[in-house]
Amino acid sequence: MLHSITGVFPVFQTPFREDFSIDSEVLAAEIEWMYSHDIDGIVMAMVSEVIRLSGEERRELARLSCEYGLDHGPVVISVGAESTSIAVGFAHHAEEVGATAVMAIPPMSVSAGEDELYRYYQALLDAIAIPVIIQDASGYVGEPMSIGMQAGLLDAYQERVLFKPEAIPIGPRLTELRDATEGAACVFEGSGGISLVDSFKRGIAGTMPGAEVCWAIVKLWNALKDGDDVRVNSINGPLASLISLQTSFDAFVAVEKHLLVKQGVFTSARVRGPVGFRLDPETTAEVDRVFELLVTASA
Repeated sequence: MLHSITGVFPVFQTPFREDFSIDSEVLAAEIEWMYSHDIDGIVMAMVSEVIRLSGEERRELARLSCEYGLDHGPVVISVGAESTSIAVGFAHHAEEVGATAVMAIPPMSVSAGEDELYRYYQALLDAIAIPVIIQDASGYVGEPMSIGMQAGLLDAYQERVLFKPEAIPIGPRLTELRDATEGAACVFEGSGGISLVDSFKRGIAGTMPGAEVCWAIVKLWNALKDGDDVRVNSINGPLASLISLQTSFDAFVAVEKHLLVKQGVFTSARVRGPVGFRLDPETTAEVDRVFELLVTASA
């Protein structure tokens, strides 16, 4: 295969200093911490708050991700943008700094049709030699991507095309993509882990959860591979409860950063505003309660 992209690939959170610049020292520590829990690779993506970074900052974060991550394993860099030319520019840079693959959501400000989206991804695939992960981020964009369009890209570019389907309902659409490609689609679960058990049964190459409980995801992934249903159910219960509290993009960011602080990985849960969600005391207490259940279940 052209890529070594399988297993547990957490999407890291971006730590900020008091002036909201990227804290490279804490980022390095976060990546080391994730790899200490036997993850398979790292991802810079939406919950890394890339949409709140300038173009220069995105390139710097991509460079740092590769600098700190490539000694341990593959690095996937998000390059999705509001125009094809900007996305291609990010993709060129990601390839230059050593990324193993790139991942791209479609533009968020327009509801592009099937032909437009095909040309968008085609331009990315033609611009670089590394794999492109097609992220159907319908929770942000609106309309789910056409299964036929995705299958067409795989047919045209073969192993260089991978998938991260997030359109609802995740399970049935994953099966539809699998069947439309006769099982050739290399698919990553991307729901934070809440759909991991169901997705695994439908045939996936891996998962891209948040960083904050990557240790639990690794243990769940291994239990799924081992066919240990008792351990799967033990871990999946509190994990699903925790992810169910993350009901929006900003909720994912807030909970993940809170738990990274709780575990001593981050020194601050700073996020760039404006945001649509902040943890209140009651939600924080419930997050902490369920987190402790997950710690116990994963022991």
